[in-house]
Amino acid sequence: MTDINVTRSTFDEVMVQVFAPANFVPDRARGSRIWDTDGKDYIDFAGGIAVTALGHAHPELLKVLQEQGEKLWHIGNGYTNAPVLRLAKRLTDLTFADRAFFANSGAEANEAALKLARRYAIEKFGPEKIEIISFTQSFHGRTFFTVSVGGQPKYAEGFGPQPQGIKHLPYNDLAQAREAIGANTCAVIVEPIQGEGGVLPADPAFLKGLREACDQHGALLIFDEVQTGVGRTGSLYAYMQYGVTPDILTTAKALGNGFPIGAMLTTDDIAAHFKVGVHGTTYGGNPLGASIAEKVVELISDPKLLEGVTQRSEAIKAHLARINERFSLFKEIRGTGLLIGAELADAYKDRAKDVLNAAAANGVIMLIAGPNVLRFAPSLIMPMADLDEGFTRIERAIAEVVGEAVAAR
Repeated sequence: MTDINVTRSTFDEVMVQVFAPANFVPDRARGSRIWDTDGKDYIDFAGGIAVTALGHAHPELLKVLQEQGEKLWHIGNGYTNAPVLRLAKRLTDLTFADRAFFANSGAEANEAALKLARRYAIEKFGPEKIEIISFTQSFHGRTFFTVSVGGQPKYAEGFGPQPQGIKHLPYNDLAQAREAIGANTCAVIVEPIQGEGGVLPADPAFLKGLREACDQHGALLIFDEVQTGVGRTGSLYAYMQYGVTPDILTTAKALGNGFPIGAMLTTDDIAAHFKVGVHGTTYGGNPLGASIAEKVVELISDPKLLEGVTQRSEAIKAHLARINERFSLFKEIRGTGLLIGAELADAYKDRAKDVLNAAAANGVIMLIAGPNVLRFAPSLIMPMADLDEGFTRIERAIAEVVGEAVAAR
């Protein structure tokens, strides 16, 4: 096979332009370090958008990948397979759920959850009970249904008529939610922490109130834990910290540590409304992905690992507080576990991308959550030495951005 030489400019030549990637090309990675094609090293605070929760090239996951890869990659859902059954058993043993459905992504998991909620409501209560309530600034995926349910209109505009029966309400406004949830509501879908929307944690009273209102009106409560799940907040799933149990939970991102897999978890009663042929997938639940995800869940559900999430969370927040004392850059630092947002002060409005670019130039990979929020979602086992070195580089990058801002005044 002839080698094809590629550079960053190749993206602009051959790829559909729905992304605007950085000007360097990551080439290899281990732990919380990434090297680009020029050999430059970066410390990874992005985790592939909260995905590589066990870091890059984790030895136990590499072992599973090789062992299962030599046995069976894919078989199709006309058959079952041992890895997916073990994964389903592990997830149902560790959560409220009785049943699991596996897909390839968080969007597909949410698509399944929303379809199931409507099917359940229509079969149990009648055809009028189809309303879905979501919240402004929420993000639930990029399929047409999930982007319509998501609370960011920019992602749904320009594609023609959208699915009907969807209502968006202010996040954390329990009074409006109680007023809106009624006889025709089939489901309320909510992120325990809005990730893409700015790393905004739900008020515990808000989630408890949603649970009560759903119970009162026969609606299902769906927790989108695509970003908050699999240890990200310091418990296996965030609902466990809130003390509010959903009817349906969706999970992806960290579930495969980079191997594409998502899941919808629910109860026996609700799952019974998805009968043979009603919904499906070709790749979802394939043995290769399921075997990796089972090992991920096994490792991350270890209480010692979850304790380490809290320690790293405190370290990151301490670094951010120290940086803020020096530069007065942040209006608010918020989040739970290793999903942390730092909202920029008004003097640096809309400069989050500038900080991200400066960080990259200084050897740090970061995320933003909108134009005003820096987002941190690193490996749950990030070495503390990497964490500290990363913030040395971040502080250097922020000094550059702040210096430019001062010079421009």
